[in-house]
Amino acid sequence: MSHTFRVWAPRAERSVDVLIGDDRHPMERIGAGWWSATVDGAAPGTRYLFSIDGGPGRPDPRSAFQPEGIDGPSEVVDHASFEWTDSSWRGVPFASSVIYELHVGTFTADGTFDAAIERLPHLRELGIDLIELLPVAEFSGDRGWGYDGVDLYAPHHAYGGPAGLKRLVDAAHAQGIGVILDVVYNHLGPAGNYLGEYGPYFTDKYSTPWGMAVNVDAPGSDESRRFFLDNALMWLRDYHVDGLRLDAIHAIIDMSAVHLLEQMSMEVEALEVELGRDLFLIAETDLNNPRIVQRREVGGYGIDAQWNDDFHHCLHTLLTGELAGYYESFGKVEQLATSYRRGFVFAGEYDPHRGRSHGRPPVGLPAWRFLGYLQNHDQIGNRAQGDRSSHLLNPDQLRLAAGLVLTAPFVPMLFQGEEWGASTPFQYFTDHHDPDLGRAVSEGRRSEFSYFGWSPDDVPDPQDAATFERSKLLWDEVTGEPHASLLDWHRQLISLRRSRPALGPGRFEDVDVEFSEDDRWIRIERRSPDGSDSVVIVANLSDGKVGVPVPARNLSVVASSAGMADVSEGVVELAPFSLVILD
Repeated sequence: MSHTFRVWAPRAERSVDVLIGDDRHPMERIGAGWWSATVDGAAPGTRYLFSIDGGPGRPDPRSAFQPEGIDGPSEVVDHASFEWTDSSWRGVPFASSVIYELHVGTFTADGTFDAAIERLPHLRELGIDLIELLPVAEFSGDRGWGYDGVDLYAPHHAYGGPAGLKRLVDAAHAQGIGVILDVVYNHLGPAGNYLGEYGPYFTDKYSTPWGMAVNVDAPGSDESRRFFLDNALMWLRDYHVDGLRLDAIHAIIDMSAVHLLEQMSMEVEALEVELGRDLFLIAETDLNNPRIVQRREVGGYGIDAQWNDDFHHCLHTLLTGELAGYYESFGKVEQLATSYRRGFVFAGEYDPHRGRSHGRPPVGLPAWRFLGYLQNHDQIGNRAQGDRSSHLLNPDQLRLAAGLVLTAPFVPMLFQGEEWGASTPFQYFTDHHDPDLGRAVSEGRRSEFSYFGWSPDDVPDPQDAATFERSKLLWDEVTGEPHASLLDWHRQLISLRRSRPALGPGRFEDVDVEFSEDDRWIRIERRSPDGSDSVVIVANLSDGKVGVPVPARNLSVVASSAGMADVSEGVVELAPFSLVILD
């Protein structure tokens, strides 16, 4: 038995060797900066390193598994050996999906892929179509958010490695649930990042808030682009993942004629045809630029959907009253109405926080190109204490917010535990073994929150294992109150969304919105594209009772967040912070 090792290392001047145990195996130049060697006796399970010009052993840039972490040897993996059971799986229609974002390490007590499998029946019963995993690529230490990954082809060892991720995806498909994987192509983490020793993976033409920018348009970028494109295709092909969420794409600076994201969407579309199942890409971006999700034929990048933080900021400010930091540009019912009508609140208007005009109208785009949510990992974890909405809002407000999210024309997304109002926070945690780096992360975390007016004493130490442990979900809560009632409400809303054509994949032209800024109410009417079904959602965002005018037709209550609601003479009477659904 033998195995052929290949690596792109154009910065090697004399030699590249494969190190296996105490043995050194010379590699041969095969052109364009690539080196290759076939080693007898190497096989799946063999651990190895590469040595450039006789230097120290480094992990393979395309390592499939790092069983000993970011600085340890890579391990040969045979993707073809896994016995999949999902041959009949054809994917999930994205436009009509409900997404559930989860972090593998804190989703369960054990924090592994296999432990997550045990909770899939809960998600199926809830009505979830797609789970979105925070990044799983190998990162520093045993615990972390995953956004400082450095071995982008290797599922994290502490979660269960390649086999564990495949088992989770296979089990999810058996439950009728698709899997989205969060990937980070705008930067790499500071620890264990050896790519620069191999070749020009980074460029000093640009910079990012997290360090050197990835090289996708400077000299040597052909192969570094391929590194990221091949990575995206690998997750979809070898791990049967259904979609990718692309982190902070505004930090991927590409002045090429064909942007990296456009090229990625073309190659994913080709793979979709080859595999015979639905695949998709979702972008995280704060640009409010519709070009990202517009079709390539009209000059867009062809990404399927994008997160819509504007909608989140509207809900958050109206319900919490917080107006610090980037929330200062929000806080009006009118803005929530605008988001329902077109997705972006700022589509060319002046943004007070940015001090300039921001965004562009998303003309012609359907509402399902946007994700809508009350909370996500960023909006929770980037608070000093990792406060969830369940820490900031009372039960009535939580039910109201759930109703607004799950009846919106966007693709709705929940964050783990949101469905029952989990009591645990989701704090920022790391496990850097380099003491200087760990100290710098802790100090930086404390200093950055002065922006929002929080004291450094309010910020938990990311390096403290207790910060990670307190962020784990407590599943025993699910059956107790007020958690069980909130969970039932989420199930009811998702079931209603699935059963009513008017609440299906949304188009902005099928949404009518009225509101009162003074009385703090909003009324949304949604219609099915063929006009055969209509639903009216009425919400009271104030702490007092309010009467809201409704269309002059015989309407009945389908669901209410606060018990019975009285509808008479064209007016619905709403309790404080409540929502009613009518037809």
